[in-house]
Amino acid sequence: MNSGTTELDWFKSSYSGSQGDDCVEVAVAEQAVHVRDSKDLARPAFKVGREGWTRFVRFASER
Repeated sequence: MNSGTTELDWFKSSYSGSQGDDCVEVAVAEQAVHVRDSKDLARPAFKVGREGWTRFVRFASER
């Protein structure tokens, strides 16, 4: 996992199923939003700027 992402407060979307599969987890930090695959924690997380994340969520919620 990328260094600096283990101490983040990760959470899953309220739209995630109760079985815990196929989920994306996010952690909001001061400068960025970190994203990881909850079923493959060995895969590195990535981060996106807060403005970019806001645009993504707005786009996704319109669908």
